[in-house]
Amino acid sequence: MKQPYNLVYGDFYKHYVSLVQDKSVRKAIKKNTQDFLQLLDDIPASKIDYAYADGKWTIKQLVQHIIDAERVFSYRALRIARYDETHLAGFDENTWAERTDVSARGWKDMIREFRQLRKSNELMIDDFNIEQLNSTGTASNHPVSVAALCYIMAGHVQHHMNILKERYLSKK
Repeated sequence: MKQPYNLVYGDFYKHYVSLVQDKSVRKAIKKNTQDFLQLLDDIPASKIDYAYADGKWTIKQLVQHIIDAERVFSYRALRIARYDETHLAGFDENTWAERTDVSARGWKDMIREFRQLRKSNELMIDDFNIEQLNSTGTASNHPVSVAALCYIMAGHVQHHMNILKERYLSKK
């Protein structure tokens, strides 16, 4: 258990939370940011439009998905940390991906967007006190705590880093 945090989340997030080993949400997010940016820097330009199978996202689409999900998770964390009791809706990542054309997006711009988005989220999380980190709300019809959302952000990125390494970048 990652103490002293109140980790409340739906079962569908268990995998993401389990991927984060750091006990401090702040350290977890910062390390995860560094690791992901290093991986993105190591991806050859020839691979960014690659999908490992028919019907799977390209690397650019995957990174756009990570950016989109990061925004959703951080928005939820902010609303809940500010004690907003609004039940927050879920989102369909596949619909979002289908409706997002990344073909004209520059790879370096996407990396810069993630870097700046994550830096903003790091600053936001650094500002949360322990009471805010432990506060809970409702998202996707399930209770969730701010601390759990921080671990979910890091774990979601780690999950996709693992997929990138295993399915997109491995030498077979």
